[in-house]
Formats: sequence, structure tokens, C-alpha cells
Amino acid sequence: MKEVEDNYYDLAIVDPPYGIAKKMKGTRKMGRDMKGKTWNNDIPPREYFIELFRVSKNQIIWGANYYSDYLPPSRNWIVWDKKQPENIGFSMHEIAYTSFNTTPKIYRVYPDQKERRYHPCQKPVKLYEWTLLKYAKKGDKILDTHLGSGTIAYACYNLGYDLDGIELDKEYYLDAKKRVERYTSQRRLF
Repeated sequence: MKEVEDNYYDLAIVDPPYGIAKKMKGTRKMGRDMKGKTWNNDIPPREYFIELFRVSKNQIIWGANYYSDYLPPSRNWIVWDKKQPENIGFSMHEIAYTSFNTTPKIYRVYPDQKERRYHPCQKPVKLYEWTLLKYAKKGDKILDTHLGSGTIAYACYNLGYDLDGIELDKEYYLDAKKRVERYTSQRRLF
């Protein structure tokens, strides 16, 4: 991000590592999904957040409860209520920080069981579409610094937003790139 000019992006929607892989080591979910990867062992350093705020006019940061030392105060938070029962080993909800000066929002939806999972921290396309409809304006340039499975790319494509997606894990990047290229090359029937 160091090469990017100040406020180049209108909106950054990011889902950085929460630093929970070490804590969940050996659990069925993390053991199956992490495949020996270490990217989720630690949260990004303070410098990441400084750069993110420099290159983007507005931010939505998932997992905000893990970064409280790095985020400025906010009036607007997003709560994704997953409608999960208690005590099943998954979070019942996730929290996102936003830089917007509006009232907090709740998005309630079960993760789509038909939507194939490619990444252990994958967000549903519908969640990203809802987020874009609530917070982005037509013509906004969107940044995602942790592309993961690429579901935000589907949402941006569906709604007509330009996205710059970054993913450091080569395997995740190549898989997401292939899926997004296949998805965007299909013609819509209607």
C-alpha cells in the first residue's frame, strides 16, 4: 500500500486475520480448514491500519473486536448476526468497524449452505452485496487487502463496483482468481 496515493480508494472493505489460529489449534474447524497455514496466527501490525486509513477515504473492517487498540472511535458498527445456535464452536455473530458517522446496522442471515466454502473465514456474497448497497456509492473504487476466497469480487461484479483485491497467500489468490474469472465470463440470461 506504500505506493498508493492518499485517499485513492473510496472504500476499503477488509477482513484481516484475527490472530486466532493458535488459540483454535486442534479444533475440528481450524484443523480442517487451515491446512498448515500460519496467516491467521497473528493480527496485522499497527502499520497496516495506518496505511489502510491513509489510502482509503472510508473503511469497513471485519473482526474489529480483535483490533480495538488500532481503531479510532466509531459511531457506526456492523453486526452480522449469523443466526447460529450457542455452543457449536462457531461465532454467533461478527463485528465490523466502520468509519461512517451513521447509526449501527445489523445484518441477519444464515450463511448460505449452498455457497461452497473455499476459505475458513469466508463471508457470504450476500453480506458483501448488502454492505456495498448500504455504504458504497456508484463509481466508488473499492479495496480489499485480504481477498481470501474472493466472494467480495462476486458482489462487486454483481453491483458494478471496481475492486482492487490483494491476497498474499498464493494458493488462495490463484484459486480465487480462477473462480472470479469463470464467474465474470458467464453471460447472464436476463
